[in-house]
Amino acid sequence: MFPLRIAINSRTVFSDIKTLWRRSPIAPVVLLSSDVKDEAWTSTKKPGGFADSFEKFQTLNESDEKPQTFASLLRHSAFIDLGDPTGKIVIGKIFHIIDDDLYIDFGWKFHCVCPRPKRNASQYVRGATVRLRINELELSSRFLGFEKDLTLLEADCTLLGLVQER
Repeated sequence: MFPLRIAINSRTVFSDIKTLWRRSPIAPVVLLSSDVKDEAWTSTKKPGGFADSFEKFQTLNESDEKPQTFASLLRHSAFIDLGDPTGKIVIGKIFHIIDDDLYIDFGWKFHCVCPRPKRNASQYVRGATVRLRINELELSSRFLGFEKDLTLLEADCTLLGLVQER
């Protein structure tokens, strides 16, 4: 047995299809006819997801601002406003300990390695928050005939002590 096929066009009423569905012993298959177009239906159709997004972001490139150069963006960035970091006091966190060497991350490019102080040595544990004075952000030097500086992937800092929690 073949299922009953119904082509929906602009004149077909939904209630007629429901009635036919209930009375039919076989399940009808409803086909939308692509060649039949209802102008009233297509004019009220909303755009899909991509079309809606496309319209929303169409005006994104139309701005009154002039494009800024890289130099001006860098000059006005928050990184440049920090100034010279040498001598600044920052807060860091101990993330690794090997013997009496404390590896401290203070949020810059490289971490620093400081010796564990003799006084209150038991309080300098992994996860402790400490104060540091930055001497140099990147340790680098020339080794045996190299023309370029090689980095040690560490910063040079002085450990000032633990941060007191209030």
